[in-house]
Amino acid sequence: MLIVLLFSCLAGVCLGLEVRQSPSEVFAKPGDTLQIICSHDKTDYRQMLWYQRSPGGDTAMKLVGYLYFKDVTMEAPYDKDFNISGDLGGNTAKKGSLLMKSVGRGHSAVYYCAASEAR
Repeated sequence: MLIVLLFSCLAGVCLGLEVRQSPSEVFAKPGDTLQIICSHDKTDYRQMLWYQRSPGGDTAMKLVGYLYFKDVTMEAPYDKDFNISGDLGGNTAKKGSLLMKSVGRGHSAVYYCAASEAR
């Protein structure tokens, strides 16, 4: 069984902003499709970033991709197995998602969602 752990806020980026992520922890089998939802109430924070930290002592945070208003930018090699969606426009609470198309062994990691002001 593949274990994928998920946590909310990227330390140092939230700065008083509560970023919610669900589910907080997932156990999945290879081939499963998983979706992580991220949301916050700061209406002028229109950029949502997704990071991956692999297990095994590697502390590097790798950018999976980000959502800016409705525009998605995916980093290689994540663009093959992941997708980001959402709409961060308007003056309402913000919500986006990270979709793992087909979970594989290389996806076992901690995933972080972070919010940032659009600039």
